[in-house]
Amino acid sequence: MFDKILIANRGEIACRIIETARSLGVATVAVYSEADARAKHVALADEAFLIGPPQPAESYLKGQTLIEVALEAGAQAIHPGYGFLSENPDFVEAVEAAGLIFIGPSAPAIRAMGLKDAAKRLMEAAGVPVVPGYHGDNQDPEHLAGAAEAIGYPVLIKAVAGGGGKGMRKVVAPQDFAAALDSARGEARTAFGNDAVLIEKYVEKPRHIEVQVFGDGHEAVHLYERDCSLQRRHQKVIEEAPAPGMTEEMRAAMGEAAVRAAKAIGYKGAGTIEFIIDASDGLRPDRFWFMEMNTRLQVEHPVTEAVTGIDLVEWQLRVAAGEPLPMGQAQIPLKGHAFEARLYAEDVPKGFLPATGTLSHLVFPDGARIDSGVRAGDTISPFYDPMIAKVITHGPTREIALARMTRALERSEVAGSVTNLAFLAALTRHQGFAAGDVDTGLIERDLDGLISAEVPAPHLVAQAALAAAGLMEGPAALTGFTLWAPLDRRVSLAHEGEEMVATIRVRAPGAAVIGIEGMEIVAERDASGWRFDGAKAVPMARAGARITLFSGAAPVFDLVDPLDRAGADVGGGNLIEAPMPGLVKAVFVAAGEAVEAGQRLAILEAMKMEHTLVAARDGVVAEVLAAAGDQVEAGAALVRLEEDEA
Repeated sequence: MFDKILIANRGEIACRIIETARSLGVATVAVYSEADARAKHVALADEAFLIGPPQPAESYLKGQTLIEVALEAGAQAIHPGYGFLSENPDFVEAVEAAGLIFIGPSAPAIRAMGLKDAAKRLMEAAGVPVVPGYHGDNQDPEHLAGAAEAIGYPVLIKAVAGGGGKGMRKVVAPQDFAAALDSARGEARTAFGNDAVLIEKYVEKPRHIEVQVFGDGHEAVHLYERDCSLQRRHQKVIEEAPAPGMTEEMRAAMGEAAVRAAKAIGYKGAGTIEFIIDASDGLRPDRFWFMEMNTRLQVEHPVTEAVTGIDLVEWQLRVAAGEPLPMGQAQIPLKGHAFEARLYAEDVPKGFLPATGTLSHLVFPDGARIDSGVRAGDTISPFYDPMIAKVITHGPTREIALARMTRALERSEVAGSVTNLAFLAALTRHQGFAAGDVDTGLIERDLDGLISAEVPAPHLVAQAALAAAGLMEGPAALTGFTLWAPLDRRVSLAHEGEEMVATIRVRAPGAAVIGIEGMEIVAERDASGWRFDGAKAVPMARAGARITLFSGAAPVFDLVDPLDRAGADVGGGNLIEAPMPGLVKAVFVAAGEAVEAGQRLAILEAMKMEHTLVAARDGVVAEVLAAAGDQVEAGAALVRLEEDEA
């Protein structure tokens, strides 16, 4: 076993690797950018080295710098985690040339699976079924459009490099193909430096089921399957193991195909073979096809660990250190059921827009495994993936594991940034998902119901008002009397853009009446705490003028300062602003140009994704306030339209 390893990553996965390394007595070396100087992974590691500015290209993607740090620190091996350089064969070769060990597969194995089109040809030769499609080298738009026609719509355009849903577009009609191709290529070029694509048949009721494989360069085993069908924008949201409805016949067929795939490239370490399944007639052994291989540890690996009892990172370290596979296929157990939910800082109603913010409050309940790379007080940066945590639950049955997940999500407390927490909890309560009737289109079909706004109950508004007035704890809670009558206090709160005024009348120490829109809520405090019309106060957090109540959709209230209202409508609805910090990739309009509602005005790159900004109405461009290449902050004005005279 190694004495010391360097972790060429950050955040949640770096923390995860450190925990296992520490349990094995292996010292760890962390690296960090200037934005991560106080990050959790830096605090956990035995040593930490600054490697550059916040931009990944200047820090976490600088392979030679990482190698130099590893040599300086006396590390024997480098663990890449996932993302960044984890699937870069040139980095693997550079690591080995420096006399270090790469904890992962060989460079030839990564190259063999790195381009989806070549990987599919290789899998066909190995006897692994592949999805019908075009995987050729001719990238002429007309040729690709012809291939799509031959395959039959709907089709899926996919970047041949990378993953994570980037460079992927569904096309349902021929007239939409050209625009979708341009968009997919642009995103792929930005994310991977390679704009080549392949075309595949789009499966109408698809399920995304992947098989965890592990090899030692000679032999390989599988650790059963994970169902990753709950996706949005081709990115996984909730994963589970085993797959609901899986039969022993289907599991055996998929497992054998996955092992054949791993052996075909002499695979070493942890990897995942991803399959697309046509579930229109249940799970059938003749209805699954190879999509791609991830030649690294997967984000969702904890669900496999939960149902097998195997630490996959420990296996990675042991095999990389020269040990054989710790278990044979027949020895690998499968016990119970597990789920993983990905908790992100993102604005779900605004199209899952990645968000930033400082986590003023972060508390998770007992009864769930939490893999996280952040703590209360940490900032979600615009430079990296906005993941806050992975919430993992396990139970003897799917029903129990899912109930534990619902409870864990409902009792998680996050303040300081908008999150997808309420959306995740709604998914776990979805009738179809609860029944195991899942496919990759579930979220898209039922999105309105999953993100429907929850109106805060009056007792929650009353609690927010009392908290905003500073009357829920401390000496202030006992004040509020004059000699002749109770004293009224007015508090203005904003929730989801709507302002409401509450009138608070303190009747006695620990007792008040809160008037809201013609209703009166009685607030009383006893030995157990505050109650509002008899309902016990919910947990909450306050940061400055913002109050977050941890109930249901975790409503957020902002204390409104009347003096701030005067300048509130500066833009008059004519400004197109950056919804988050990012890089302006392109601007498509000029001053004086007429635009129509929905017309594309600019593209903003943020959180490794491209976001298209469009005109909200017909109008004329008064001025363009940003240019391609500009780094802008959230709220920065990019385009201004002339005043609407209508």
